[in-house]
Amino acid sequence: MTVLTIHELYERQIKDLPAAERLELLALIATDLADTVVAVPQQRSILELEGLGAELWQGVDAQEYVNLLREEWDQRP
Repeated sequence: MTVLTIHELYERQIKDLPAAERLELLALIATDLADTVVAVPQQRSILELEGLGAELWQGVDAQEYVNLLREEWDQRP
């Protein structure tokens, strides 16, 4: 038994079907996929990240940190 690729299957079996039958096939495939695909996660808000990793910055003076970064930048070639 010869196994066809998706492209070969389309070219040989589907491409020449009347538009109505191709649409019916498309609807069948869409329904099948809708039944098997896991629900798409909802979009998340960037605001949910607020405060994440705050413990990493405890005890760090923001101005001192910025000054240190600027010194490093000035020393780069």
